[in-house]
Amino acid sequence: EAAGEAIYAALFDSAPSLQSLFKTPRSVMAMRFMNGLNSIISVLQSPSQLKITVETLGFQHLDLEVTVPRVVIFRDAIIDLFDMEMGARFTSKAKAGFRAMLNYVGGAYIYIRREYAVRIRTIMTSWKTATNKVDDMLEDEFAPDAEGEGEGGEG
Repeated sequence: EAAGEAIYAALFDSAPSLQSLFKTPRSVMAMRFMNGLNSIISVLQSPSQLKITVETLGFQHLDLEVTVPRVVIFRDAIIDLFDMEMGARFTSKAKAGFRAMLNYVGGAYIYIRREYAVRIRTIMTSWKTATNKVDDMLEDEFAPDAEGEGEGGEG
């Protein structure tokens, strides 16, 4: 939990403007950061599992406008925090590995948003249109017939 809080603080200290993107309480976001990072790190040895994990997280971030500059801010804030906290134990090899991993994740989020957001919007619009047509058809079918009401009509 403390690590998540530190990442959250480092991120928003380096880019306060990003704070407006997150509507969830700080403690919840901190836990989500850590859970997401942990889930990615835990599957790094399996490319197929890594792809599934990152895609899942990417779909969870479709509502955010993930951009290259924002990925860089996020990546650098995490790497700077690890560098500051771990000192010499955060080797150049570890730093390069984290940089590559965070670039991959950020790039995947951007790709998913670019490729799938439009498709999902199309599906949602089509679904709304289809359900509205069904509602209209049901209304027409069960609405009282204006011509049949009144004199001589069943009503």
